[in-house]
Amino acid sequence: MSHLIHIEPSGHQLHAEADESVLDAALRQGLALPYGCRNGACRSCKGRVLEGEVHYPGGVPKSLTSLDAAQGFALLCTAHAASNLRIEVEEIDSEHDIVVRNLPCRVMQKRELAHDVIGLELMLPASERLQYLPGQYVDVLLRDGRRRAFSVANAARDDDRLELQIRRVPGGTFSEYVFHHLKERALLRLRGPLGSFYLRKQDHRPVILMAGGTGFAPIKAIVEGALADGFPGKMHLYWGVRGRRDLYMHDLASAWAAEHDGLEYTPVLSEPLPNEKWSGRRGFVHEALLEDFADLSPFSVYLSGPPIMVAAGRESFIARGLDAARFHSDSFDYAYETGHDVA
Repeated sequence: MSHLIHIEPSGHQLHAEADESVLDAALRQGLALPYGCRNGACRSCKGRVLEGEVHYPGGVPKSLTSLDAAQGFALLCTAHAASNLRIEVEEIDSEHDIVVRNLPCRVMQKRELAHDVIGLELMLPASERLQYLPGQYVDVLLRDGRRRAFSVANAARDDDRLELQIRRVPGGTFSEYVFHHLKERALLRLRGPLGSFYLRKQDHRPVILMAGGTGFAPIKAIVEGALADGFPGKMHLYWGVRGRRDLYMHDLASAWAAEHDGLEYTPVLSEPLPNEKWSGRRGFVHEALLEDFADLSPFSVYLSGPPIMVAAGRESFIARGLDAARFHSDSFDYAYETGHDVA
């Protein structure tokens, strides 16, 4: 049996099944409510029940005080709907609504994605979760006090783990360590989420996504999140790399396009090797996009990758009619102390 939940002040509605918490039901239906630990300890998910009743299958969390309960508050990460509900809780729609935290994590998997790209799967402690908007990044905190920033490559539904895609930068302190010395089961320290590169859900224009190299990581998270949330609009994805071997998740992007009518995928190679027998698009990825769209005024554009690509895209797209307010970018600068250690 499901119950209808009405959220104030947004006016959004959702249905919660008997075996899921209010928070899980909201996240399943693409609504971002605040949370932290997801076990009732941190109180980040506290909301007021204005009408209806909730219950706690595992018992009332110790962190919910008697005063909280008397005032109608509930911890939505563990509370289940016992009837139709009307609740009051502020939904998250910008990076300013999310708490930035320092968290430990363990390297659960290290695998080679391409000749110069390593994929890491990081697991958070069982009692912790990281709430973030797909497209945001985290800082890896190094022992000497420096930081390296990497975009999270998976959508936020899998919030007990994080995927990073790390390109080897010759002489890059952290990337060289990852490639040659980092072992599975090792511990890392993170700070995040950070950044304002994420899909603006209130903007219902068709979307163009453009990635250069490992700029694909935040774009991957954005696409996965949009598809999971049932994004109703049209999405055009362009991915520019040097050679075919650099399209390290080409099959995944192709599958998105094959399985979803609203998504188109265009890979572009700037320097394909003779033995790669590439019959697809060639040249600079932003120029390929300009060949396909004479007028960019109806679109919102999200661009992630090397600084030179981001700068060229911004200038040429605005000249083609794109509203500057609808150009969103994540420039993967070489790191010195806090920049991306990728490019």
